[in-house]
Amino acid sequence: METIKNVWFDAYRIYIRTKERNKYSRPLEAFPELKDADAEQRNAFAISSDGEEIRWESLDADLHISSFFETKEPNYQNEVAQLFARFPWLNYAEVAKEIGVYPSLIARYIYGMAEPTPSQMEQLRSSLHAFGRELQTA
Repeated sequence: METIKNVWFDAYRIYIRTKERNKYSRPLEAFPELKDADAEQRNAFAISSDGEEIRWESLDADLHISSFFETKEPNYQNEVAQLFARFPWLNYAEVAKEIGVYPSLIARYIYGMAEPTPSQMEQLRSSLHAFGRELQTA
């Protein structure tokens, strides 16, 4: 397996170069913890001694080199993204807490990097409707 030699970022992507001289990149949307981090936090990483993982202690985030072999790109034309675009004041972390999932998973749904199952989508819709009913009574 290839091993990580260097890591760097631009405004939209994370890049690695391997000791085997190959370069890979992934959109930051694939890793919401990194997308939401500032430059200082992003650059505070350590490459594991075996060269297979990157660790961000302050973010409590880890990436394995295999994450860079995926090719999926963001798709903002999905139902979850459209729901949150309609209601930009919604806090996706609070929605995640309400339905019992990690905020990074909701972010991956919004960015189109993951797709909710039909039951997860129904749970998300139900929670948003409940928020709406609660706001109406306020």
